[in-house]
Amino acid sequence: MSDPVRANPLHGNPLLTRSDVQKALLDLFQPLLPYFSEGGARVRLSATGAIFDHAAADLEGFARPLWGIVPFAAGGGTFPHWPLYRKGLANGTNPAHPDYWGDVADRNQRLVELAAIGFALAMVPQHLWEPLTAQEKQGVAAYLLAARERDYVDNNWKFFRVLVDLGLQRVGIAFDRKKTVAYLDELEAFDIGEGWYRDGPVKRVDHYIPFAMHFYGLIYAVLAKDDAERCARIRARAERFAPDIRHWYGPDGAALPFGRSQTYRFAAGGFWAALAFADLEALPWGEIKGYYLRHLRYWSHLPIADRDGVLSIGYGYPNLLMSESYNSAGSPYWALKVFLALALPEEHPFWQAQERAAPAFPQPVPLAKPGMVAIHTPGNVVVLSSGQEHDKMRGSNEKYAKFVYSTRYGFNIEANDRHFDAASFDGMLGLSDDGVHFRMRETLEEALIADDMLYSRWKPWPDVAVETWLLPQNPWHLRIHRIDTPRELLTIEGGFAIPRADFGLDRSEGESGRAVWFGQEDVSAILDLGERHRLGRAHVPIANTNLIVAKTNLPQLRGAIPPGRSVLVTAAFALPSGNAAARALANPPSPPDLSALERLFDERGERVAAFDLS
Repeated sequence: MSDPVRANPLHGNPLLTRSDVQKALLDLFQPLLPYFSEGGARVRLSATGAIFDHAAADLEGFARPLWGIVPFAAGGGTFPHWPLYRKGLANGTNPAHPDYWGDVADRNQRLVELAAIGFALAMVPQHLWEPLTAQEKQGVAAYLLAARERDYVDNNWKFFRVLVDLGLQRVGIAFDRKKTVAYLDELEAFDIGEGWYRDGPVKRVDHYIPFAMHFYGLIYAVLAKDDAERCARIRARAERFAPDIRHWYGPDGAALPFGRSQTYRFAAGGFWAALAFADLEALPWGEIKGYYLRHLRYWSHLPIADRDGVLSIGYGYPNLLMSESYNSAGSPYWALKVFLALALPEEHPFWQAQERAAPAFPQPVPLAKPGMVAIHTPGNVVVLSSGQEHDKMRGSNEKYAKFVYSTRYGFNIEANDRHFDAASFDGMLGLSDDGVHFRMRETLEEALIADDMLYSRWKPWPDVAVETWLLPQNPWHLRIHRIDTPRELLTIEGGFAIPRADFGLDRSEGESGRAVWFGQEDVSAILDLGERHRLGRAHVPIANTNLIVAKTNLPQLRGAIPPGRSVLVTAAFALPSGNAAARALANPPSPPDLSALERLFDERGERVAAFDLS
């Protein structure tokens, strides 16, 4: 019987040394070769589509591998397919050629992908630019110059003009730098303090902060030799950010599945690579190297590629349900950002350092700017979240507004918004007034943090108000919901989703006020600590809804609340099977004093910076 993991190009690679990482880059690129067009400019990997046209998607497949190829070559690696890329670049920018990528418009996907070409021209012009004919150079330059005049989306996209300009500058093409400077100023205005940015004028922070805002910023800080003051600010922010973002990484190297664009997978590790690229020892080199290599090794054990070795749309396995409307088949190759560290020589302290394990954090760690609290538990990092606002993308509630996220267990995307009884609501409270349709936390009226506790106020309907408090109590966490409703509501609240075994080998318990799943490797429990116990249910979610594994088990609490004011008090945890899980089950937490919580937030509650656009 074949094992889908074996199709993963990283499978079997120990990923311990620079040469292992170099091999990983080449192994990931090799499966793409059969899919290059005859003219070399287009790479079409499947029949799936995105919101943009096929030509832009084909450019995506062509350009995104450059994020890994370029640093590999800059660091002395031998890449044998530069002639193919030069041919593709010349033909893709030639309006008379069948492979032409198409004219660039404002806020167009081509603007995103051309950043990789700008990066390549800035880093390795000897491979991609200098061998071109004069006519080919003229065509490439004209295409890039036209693109940089367009308007870019008001978020991390503004770095894409900056990267194109770095490339043009390196190869001697003149342009007006005023627009570059304007975008750099606007990007810096997204800074919300302590190294955190917003990704635009939105009430949201996610992985685009490390793998976009900081990643591109540190590339600029290395390559922009004439902008010393700005580069110093960029470096200082990254240095401050590193001690915070490490709490989005589990002990096995898994990054926190949170927010959009999870199909970019190990792009999240690009931040650690960018620190090395910028020679910025924000943490000890051995610690940075540990986060970097553990992250790559985590992905080497998952079935993230199709049978031919091409990375799939999905996260832990192929899964279109969790994808975004802007994900084409080439989108996952933004993961190759992780290879930026290959630009450094073997002698660099990053590569020479002895890999270190992540430090232990026995106490909860408040992350004030994004409104989160990290709890380090055995095999996992649990992150409580005050909630963020988001675009109206598929699964946006699940990606941004759950109460809790986990590096080990990921999260579920709801597969059917008209089947309340079948919904997961892992890390979430689901509400229904008809037993069919349902609402969850979405748009927030308020988000506060006080010490290591969180508060949010939200309205699932205009006439229903919910206040939620989140408290860490390692390995448990507590959720208190105060609900004001003019009519009866049905409620379902979920714990953590854990892997489900075949043949019914898992064991469950469901009773009044309690539900527990005992899986083959994990235990997940949820308790009702309130006065009126909800019914515990050992739920089996719809397949392919979890990001990490295709089949899960999930404990839930279910019950109705009457018109008026109700208070629900919940405790939940999930742990690897063993003594720690047994101790947690034997020692459940006590319900908190809600009046004392209210006083604490009145006295010390601070508005979450990511939520505050004032």
